[in-house]
Amino acid sequence: MFDVIIAGCGPTGAVLAAELRLHDVRVLVLEKETEPASFVRIVGLHIRSIELMAMRGLLERILERGRRRPAAGFFAAIDKPAPEGLDSAHAYLLGIPQPVIVHLLEEHAIALGARVRRGCAVAGLEQDDEGVTVELADGKRLRSRYLVGCDGGRSTVRKLLGVGFPGEPSRTETLMGEMAVGVPPEEIAARVAAIREPRQPFWIRPAGAGAYSVVVPAAGVSDRTEPPTIEDFQQQLRTIAGTDFGVHSPRWLSRFGDATRLAERYRVGRVLLAGDAAHIHPPAGGQGLNLGVQDAFNLGWKLAAQIRGWAPDALLDTYQAERRPVAEDVLDNTRAQVELSSTEPGARAVRRLLTKLMDFDEVNRYLIEKITAIGIRYDFGDGPDLLGRRLRDIDVKQGRLYDLLHRGRGLLLDRTERLTVGGWSDRVDYVADPTAGLDVPAVLLRPDGHVAWIGDDQQDLDDHLCRWFGAGG
Repeated sequence: MFDVIIAGCGPTGAVLAAELRLHDVRVLVLEKETEPASFVRIVGLHIRSIELMAMRGLLERILERGRRRPAAGFFAAIDKPAPEGLDSAHAYLLGIPQPVIVHLLEEHAIALGARVRRGCAVAGLEQDDEGVTVELADGKRLRSRYLVGCDGGRSTVRKLLGVGFPGEPSRTETLMGEMAVGVPPEEIAARVAAIREPRQPFWIRPAGAGAYSVVVPAAGVSDRTEPPTIEDFQQQLRTIAGTDFGVHSPRWLSRFGDATRLAERYRVGRVLLAGDAAHIHPPAGGQGLNLGVQDAFNLGWKLAAQIRGWAPDALLDTYQAERRPVAEDVLDNTRAQVELSSTEPGARAVRRLLTKLMDFDEVNRYLIEKITAIGIRYDFGDGPDLLGRRLRDIDVKQGRLYDLLHRGRGLLLDRTERLTVGGWSDRVDYVADPTAGLDVPAVLLRPDGHVAWIGDDQQDLDDHLCRWFGAGG
């Protein structure tokens, strides 16, 4: 009997397993693939995901395997510099091979005590008032108190639940990959600059370590059911640019569509959905992996609270209430970015206009904060603008704020030195620091780093501790 079974050991499933283990929840992760993916696709961690890694003490080992890049050029690949003074100590993009980040996150979960079984595909499920019975493809049956589907856009768990997945199917498909080139960089830059009206989507730009990132339309090449080949890229490059730039030795090649879908519900009884199982969208802006990881950080402590027996009424329901609107927003901004990649005259006119508007700091900042998820504000009711937002990694007398969040607990940061967490000390840490870099008397942080309360009144604080962390001991 497990507390939670997680279907899927990608980034979302691995992070969720680790978050649950921080609270001593018995976790089993089922991964249908027998071996990790071998293709070396580079993915990007955006600012908010980097912050979350810092909160759990993972960032240093991830930085060792990644490459920092400017936090710019995300929205529809419009090349504008990042605005100055982004509200984060980690204002950069971290490029890292996908197999590496998946391995690091899985390794972290296992080190905390999660169990991972590969070659185990979910084939059926039944739930009752006490838990969920999971049937595997080989006929074995497992029992847990909760099941979470982190099993991708074609999620078996979602289908077994009968949860609708409305949205738009793919209209166009695109090839994306990283590969070596056979001509000098200046020749590539000159040729690309000479293409005044390229067939969109199209780009070829440096991706580090001598490789180039290449994006071309998929129309007219190979069978969509088959993986793309380097010859497909060569053909499309010749069509668009008049040369294939001598591309060779691909690191990875993929094909993606612009399908956009959102699960109607994130929870049915004791079964929940997270990551691509709950939402899919085009990769514009590089938000997919980040959205799933952030789902897991939001869900983990709430599901653990439910299992440990101290969750307030409806706490688990706030997972859908908070994360589904975020996914809706991501789907909308990727829809907009896809339209801005169209070759139609109207779309290209809008793109030219937006390119000029992004010269205004407010516009550029708004779009960067949206893509990187540092602009998210959950609705916690009336209060200062900081309420419901994540708190940046500020200086505190013990060092850095995020270093105090490694255990996945709540935190009261008190500049007044007069407050207390009282009977909640088994799940909320207390730090008195009159020198903390805040312009408010005290803040209560949830385990995901979002500000749940601001003030200096003990009774008001107790009410909010009860709201988020249940009855005090």
